[in-house]
Amino acid sequence: MKIVVAPDSFKGSLTAVEVSDAIEQGVREIFPEAEIVKIPMADGGDGTVQCLVNATGGEILKEKVTGPLGDEVLASYGILGDKKTAVIEMAEASGLTLVPENKRNPLITTTYGTGQLIKSALDQGCRKMIIGIGGSATNDGGAGMVQALGVKLLDREGKEIGFGGGELKKVFRIDTKYLDNRLSETKVLIASDVSNPLCGPKGAARIYGPQKGATPEVIKELDESLAYFAEIIKRDLNKDIKDIPGAGAAGGLGASLIAFLDAELRPGIEIMIEIVKLEQAIKDADLVITGEGKIDSQTIYGKAPIGVAKIAKKYNVPVIAVAAIIGDDADIVHQYGISSLISVSGQPMRLDESVSNKVSLIKNSIKQSMRAIKTGKELKIRL
Repeated sequence: MKIVVAPDSFKGSLTAVEVSDAIEQGVREIFPEAEIVKIPMADGGDGTVQCLVNATGGEILKEKVTGPLGDEVLASYGILGDKKTAVIEMAEASGLTLVPENKRNPLITTTYGTGQLIKSALDQGCRKMIIGIGGSATNDGGAGMVQALGVKLLDREGKEIGFGGGELKKVFRIDTKYLDNRLSETKVLIASDVSNPLCGPKGAARIYGPQKGATPEVIKELDESLAYFAEIIKRDLNKDIKDIPGAGAAGGLGASLIAFLDAELRPGIEIMIEIVKLEQAIKDADLVITGEGKIDSQTIYGKAPIGVAKIAKKYNVPVIAVAAIIGDDADIVHQYGISSLISVSGQPMRLDESVSNKVSLIKNSIKQSMRAIKTGKELKIRL
């Protein structure tokens, strides 16, 4: 029996690699001779770099960059096994986890460090970039990122604006003369499932501003600033990015990646599936096991288990999905190729108990599922 194990991480608890290992242990106890192909997954968010580096035999590099508050942080990014493709999670340089809760203020946080990571990857010879843009602390429309890459955002006096979304209304002219010319020969993919436009009721500031520390007054200011920045971009670059779905991702970073780097926005799970050659592994499998921390009705919107299940469904391969939490509305995932849902905890327990026993909980739940499969195979023989 060939089993493909392709889970996402259990966020805040286990990496995708650790979940894969726990699943394998459970399978081996019942089917020790099974061929198990482990392909840890991610959907463009946390863990994407490590998963792609592992899958391609690449390497992780570290770079000191400017953090969201302007201080120095040590950020990681990956170079894939082809030595030409960089994978960057913007949260490494400009993420919300880098900002203490009492200091969160999108009027001043910057994406400058993300631009520095892109520049570092260019220095390494990379001419393809995959940029995951989840988990940002910023709402600067990607202004900091493009400044790090050589773009001049100038005020009426010809001086460069400062950091943060609060500075965007000062932009009087955009000068791209010094934009790193290596970018013209670089393909940039944005790994994101966010479809929000740059501004408006569903824009970056109104939807994501509160979690970044924005008050209602600040949200209004940021939304107006992003709209103004979009008009300057349209005038000076002849690119209308205001209403493009996904432009509002990461506080408008998506907009600047599209406008200045000609980036293409794609679902992160699609990019992942292509690079790790998941379809090739699944097409002759007997079973696929996937999963993530929580599975509910939101899982169908670009999450890894559904991406995996869609491939399996194409080849009529059954799929088991394991999760720490299964929502009451999770049944909808069965329409997308997931055959069976398994909760790792068979009884109510405190969160700290669940976390401390996470590996054994996954292993044991998978083991019981494998017993059920074995029983079914034996019953088929008897019949």
